Amino acid sequence: MPKMKSVSSALKRFKVKKNGSIKRGSAFRSHILTKKSQKRKRNLRNPQVIASSDLSRVKAMLNA
Repeated sequence: MPKMKSVSSALKRFKVKKNGSIKRGSAFRSHILTKKSQKRKRNLRNPQVIASSDLSRVKAMLNA
């Protein structure tokens, strides 16, 4: 049986950390930034961690 391929889009969006958790970028950062406060935009810059409910689905996409 051949190897399973990873989902290419998932490889571009997620990174696995050393402790096994998966980090992701923040949404709502691409446009219409004028009405968002500096504090909100600053907090959106930081990487987020995948929620525990989505962890199994993302790991399946990454074959991790």
